[in-house]
Amino acid sequence: MPLYRDHGIVLRTYKLGEADRIISFITRDHGKVRAVAKGVRKTGSRFGARLEPTAHLSLQLFEGRGELETVTQVETVDRFPTLRGDYERYGHATVLLEAVDQFSREREPDTRLYQMLLGGLRTLAADDGPLVVAAFLWKLLAYEGFSPVVDACARCGTPDDLVSFELGEGGALCRSCRRGVRVSPEALGVLALILGGGLNQALALEPSSVTVEVDHLATVSLEHAVERRLRSVAVLEQG
Repeated sequence: MPLYRDHGIVLRTYKLGEADRIISFITRDHGKVRAVAKGVRKTGSRFGARLEPTAHLSLQLFEGRGELETVTQVETVDRFPTLRGDYERYGHATVLLEAVDQFSREREPDTRLYQMLLGGLRTLAADDGPLVVAAFLWKLLAYEGFSPVVDACARCGTPDDLVSFELGEGGALCRSCRRGVRVSPEALGVLALILGGGLNQALALEPSSVTVEVDHLATVSLEHAVERRLRSVAVLEQG
């Protein structure tokens, strides 16, 4: 059917011509979809303000013959106002969006990935704790097949004297095998919570040098997996 409905989250937008935009969505049933929203940059557009990053929408799309669909109807499910009204929290949300954008595939349904992002945005909207973004990135990496070893050396298997971390080597490394970035036992313990059954316990941690370390490791590891620097992280660091 050329015309179809779905739920989606806006990942990013691009200008097209003088009045239009291309909107990139992660959808519940159709994977990543790029669609033209006609006239949304004009004053008085019917739904231009709704088509902004982080918005959770009910969509009607017209399936085109090429790579782009056309947005024909939009209903807001959740605009996440607590994200959009806080510069830092919105910046954290854009990290989630960019990470999902890197892993999602055009028109390949991935309901789990969609649900992960929706859950991540809801968590971030409710509580911008020090490990919300890092926990999301670690869970995303694990889902995409990059789950690191954190309780033993990923190269030789020894459980002792773990001093560094390198996702390309499989995770934690002992002193004899060390490469990558330094890691503390406390950070590895938090990673074990996130990747195991202790996510809520990890999210409840107060800001500390350990949460900063876990967050940095998450960013470095995700950038290694996608083989590029995350623009959203660079913007946060400059801010």
